[in-house]
Amino acid sequence: MKTLKALTANQVGESTQEVFTAIKSKVGMLPNLYAAMGNSPQLLKGFLAFEETLKQGIFSAKENEAIALAVSQANNCNYCLAAHSAMGKMFGFSEEEVIDIRLGKSSGKLKALTQLATELTEERGNASEAAVSEFLAVGYSHEALAELIGMVAIRSITNYLYSNGAFEIDFPKAANLEELATA
Repeated sequence: MKTLKALTANQVGESTQEVFTAIKSKVGMLPNLYAAMGNSPQLLKGFLAFEETLKQGIFSAKENEAIALAVSQANNCNYCLAAHSAMGKMFGFSEEEVIDIRLGKSSGKLKALTQLATELTEERGNASEAAVSEFLAVGYSHEALAELIGMVAIRSITNYLYSNGAFEIDFPKAANLEELATA
C-alpha cells in the first residue's frame, strides 16, 4: 500500500516550508519526491545535506547521474528513472547514452562505475570482487568506492520513497526498456 503523499507547503511546519521554498528556487519547482520526503523534516533535511556533500566529492555531475540511473534501474523506480533521465540529458548524455546506461551497455570507465553501482544495489551491498577490481583497475580509488556506496544508498532512499509513495511522476516519463527491446 502506497501511503506517502506529496505534501504542500500548507501541510508542513515552518522549517519544512523554508526547505520547500529553497528547493523550488534552486530547481524551479518542488518535485513530488521532495514534497513526499517532507513527511519527515529530519529525513528531508538530512537527505539534502548528505546529497549535497556527496555531489562535491569524487564523481562528476555526469557520473553522479549515471550512478543514479543504474541504481534506479536496478530498483525499478520509474520516478527516479524519469528524473535522472532528464537530468542526465541536462548534464550532457544523449537519449541513447541514457538508455545504454540503463541497459548496462556503457563502455570503459563509465561501464565499470555503473556495473558496480548496479551490483551494489542488486546484491544489497555485496558486489563481486570482479566488479570492485574492475572499478579500481579503470582508475577509481578506494575513496571513490566509499563515495559510490554512499551514492547507492542515497539513490536507494529516493527509490524506496517512491515505492511507498502515493504521488505522480512530475518529470517526462523515461523510456520503457521492454518497449524499446521489442521496437
